[in-house]
Amino acid sequence: MKGAAGLNPERMKHGKHFFNISFFAILIAIGLAASQIDTCNPLYNSAEAANRVVSLSKESLTTKNSKAIAVSEGKASFYSDEFHGRKTANGETFNMDKLTAAHPSLPFGTWVKVTNLRNGKDVIVRINDRGPFVKGRIIDLSISAAKELGIIKSGTVQVKLEAVQSKPTALITG
Repeated sequence: MKGAAGLNPERMKHGKHFFNISFFAILIAIGLAASQIDTCNPLYNSAEAANRVVSLSKESLTTKNSKAIAVSEGKASFYSDEFHGRKTANGETFNMDKLTAAHPSLPFGTWVKVTNLRNGKDVIVRINDRGPFVKGRIIDLSISAAKELGIIKSGTVQVKLEAVQSKPTALITG
């Protein structure tokens, strides 16, 4: 039997269900594809890095097998001691006495050589947080790292960042 518009109501019911099933199938496919992209992208896959605590000395990162990849230059600052004991973006507890830093996009666990362009001092820090959240700054250092660079009095300084690759097969992107 045909309806008022000349369409078969039985076909319309089937068509509606077909549309709903297709729509949900497409949404599921998009969701799966998006989840695969996130797990393959080293900038967003930080859960594994957050759980892996790596202890490297400055000497082990500057051996002949190490490679430094220039990342950028800009202004560095350091965390206030009021953040000591709070959680960082990767889930660790912030310790102002450790050589750590916050960077807006480098993967958690990346080791970065930070060089003070004013006095030539450098320090190697591990990225474990996101920031800085002040325009014009490229990295926030722990107080311990800031002391190594000699920036406690000035508060900020121009620096050069180099991601340190401790093994030739390791992948560091930024």
